[in-house]
Amino acid sequence: MSDCLTLKKSNCKNCYKCIRNCPVKAIRFSGNQAHIIGNECILCGQCFVVCPQNAKEIVDETEKVKVLLQSGDPVIVSLAPSFIANYEGVGINAMRRALKKLGFYEVEETAVGATIVKTEYERMLREDERDVIITSCCHSVNLLIQKHYPAALEYLADVVSPMQAHCKDIKSRYPKAKTVFIGPCVAKKDEAQYYEGIVDAVLTFEELSVWLNAEKIELEREIDNDVCSRARFFPTTGGVLKTMAQDIPGYTYLALDGVDNCIAALKDIIEGRIHKCFIEMSACVGSCVGGPVMEKYHRSSAVKDYIAISKYAGAKDFEVSQPKSGQLKKNFALIEQRSQMPSEMEIMNILRQMGKFKPSQELNCGSCGYNTCREKAIAIIQGKAEISMCLPYLKDKAESFSDIIVSNTPNGFIVLNEQLEVQQINKAARDIMNIRSANDILGDQVIRILDPKVFMDVLRTGRNVRDERVYLAEYKRYVEQSVVYDRDSHLLVAIMRDITDEQKEREKKENISRQTIEVADKVVDKQMRIVQEIASLLGETAAETKIALAKLKESIQNE
Repeated sequence: MSDCLTLKKSNCKNCYKCIRNCPVKAIRFSGNQAHIIGNECILCGQCFVVCPQNAKEIVDETEKVKVLLQSGDPVIVSLAPSFIANYEGVGINAMRRALKKLGFYEVEETAVGATIVKTEYERMLREDERDVIITSCCHSVNLLIQKHYPAALEYLADVVSPMQAHCKDIKSRYPKAKTVFIGPCVAKKDEAQYYEGIVDAVLTFEELSVWLNAEKIELEREIDNDVCSRARFFPTTGGVLKTMAQDIPGYTYLALDGVDNCIAALKDIIEGRIHKCFIEMSACVGSCVGGPVMEKYHRSSAVKDYIAISKYAGAKDFEVSQPKSGQLKKNFALIEQRSQMPSEMEIMNILRQMGKFKPSQELNCGSCGYNTCREKAIAIIQGKAEISMCLPYLKDKAESFSDIIVSNTPNGFIVLNEQLEVQQINKAARDIMNIRSANDILGDQVIRILDPKVFMDVLRTGRNVRDERVYLAEYKRYVEQSVVYDRDSHLLVAIMRDITDEQKEREKKENISRQTIEVADKVVDKQMRIVQEIASLLGETAAETKIALAKLKESIQNE
């Protein structure tokens, strides 16, 4: 499979949105980056559409087309019929004039090829006596069957797509022509590259719009009418059926859109629950007008887009020269999967590592992108996912780790909300305040256990308090407390270090120092009296003694 979708690794933010929206889980995560698994991807483009960081890129073939234009050969555009929904109010003639300014030789509608394909479908129903027929217009549906539901390959119509039918028709009329398909689909790039020699390049509507803007070419708002254009309905859900004669007795004609609906039908077909049925399948919800590369501002306009298509489509078929059936044949081969299904023991081992020891612990929340914990475990074994992708697992692990720290720290820890209600309190804090159980205070106002002034001041001013010494008279405790306000979580956190023993020791030392100073004072006084009495005998020695005693007193006070 060609690399039509690439990843800008620096943009991938480990959000798992792509895997949540991938219908076949063809994305693996490694090193916190998403990687598309080529032999499993069906190129539906959902990861491109939903990525909030624009980390998924569609390979741009604009330069390739410019090289074709410089080759000297006529380059002819096959324009997907969904263009009328993407370029509001611009008909095929206006598109032709604009594209010719870019250097294209001619512009035709892919709907011409759609007419050829639907006529072949009608022949198959009349002549081939098939039980179930699945349309092969959508390359993503074809890949879905080839890669994930190969048992349904026998039911897939072995007919080229409208894009291929039209480009074959163009080359039959212009032998030296190069063909460029322009449409809303990622998968068409892969189809063109895989089936060589039919379509030479593929552009998306976004790529075309960028090119037109760069060349300052404006599309004229002009709608043309052609009664022979019924196949313009093809890009809508049921559009294939709308162009067909549904007159084969005993057959049910059915249109399905969206990969999930297609998967459900494929399972029923494989299990033999569906018979005598012609099924139009489209991977995109709304069919091609809901394509991943319909320009972004159009993606949520399903009703409006259908109305635009309906008004533009004619009542009769395009006049075409129908090729022989053999010229429209297309072979679909099985595309092998590399991922092997792990054993039950391997799955159970991973589930245990995820903290899932019994079915009731399997939340199946889908936050990791997988529908069930079991699917996630299988993906881990297959190298697609990592254990850390499980949000409940990470939450439990983080909470367990933080609880261990908070519960075992020797410091008191209290968390309040902005209403000064106690949200969390650890054992050390309960010991300081003689609280038997956390449940005795959780949810209550902090005023029940502490003076709320410091919390109110921090909340009002936004200035945190650091290492403030406080005497809790009610509990006869001294604490060194810090109060921090977290604006993001709207919580106040108080951390208290019990310094009662330190304070008592300090008071004891201060008491001893005070007593020592008092003794020193008495000694000094006594010595001074003696000095005065024997001053005549001691002379200068008395002064030296006074100085020595004064220094002794000063040193004791400094302690």
